[in-house]
Amino acid sequence: MKLSAYANKVGVSYQTAHRWFKNGEIPGAYQIETGTIIVPDSAIPDASGVYNPRFKTVVYARVSSNEQRKTNLEIQAERMQNFCTSNGWVIDRVVKEVGSGLNDERKKLLSIFHDPLVKRIVVEHQDRLTRFGFNYLQTFAEIEGFEIIVADKTMDTDKDDIMADFTSIITSFCARLYSKHRGKNKADAIKKVLITEDEKS
Repeated sequence: MKLSAYANKVGVSYQTAHRWFKNGEIPGAYQIETGTIIVPDSAIPDASGVYNPRFKTVVYARVSSNEQRKTNLEIQAERMQNFCTSNGWVIDRVVKEVGSGLNDERKKLLSIFHDPLVKRIVVEHQDRLTRFGFNYLQTFAEIEGFEIIVADKTMDTDKDDIMADFTSIITSFCARLYSKHRGKNKADAIKKVLITEDEKS
């Protein structure tokens, strides 16, 4: 990460961090041609103040539908890899998943949380990680000593993705209110109306 981010991470001023760098007190820190000082992950302490010689940075990219897999998913993952590179982070894994942001049983995402060496998860929008409950995950991350980096803080406005998640909610509630077969028919009817209204607007 950049020296400014490192200073903020360890709770010191930029001037202090810069002095440490000049005195060779930040192991592995180096300066690139543009003048930017990069601090390696190994020099960043975890929540308990212990320096971890190796922890993982993982990029997580997600879309809701299979139709988006070849385009949006690949482009999203590539943007996040470039984002990590610009911050001087070594990427250990790039995880791409197709599934609803409402689904809390996504196997690939859960595999990231189960890896104790993962200390940084990078996503483009917070909605890529979860459609609801992001603050809970953020709090959990702080307690467990890893960080969730959201590259773009603006809300994701991907219409297809939002529609897919909305359809997932409708299908779930219809299944609870009606029988399995009738619930599917009700959900399909509602979805058809939504698509028709969307095409009119």
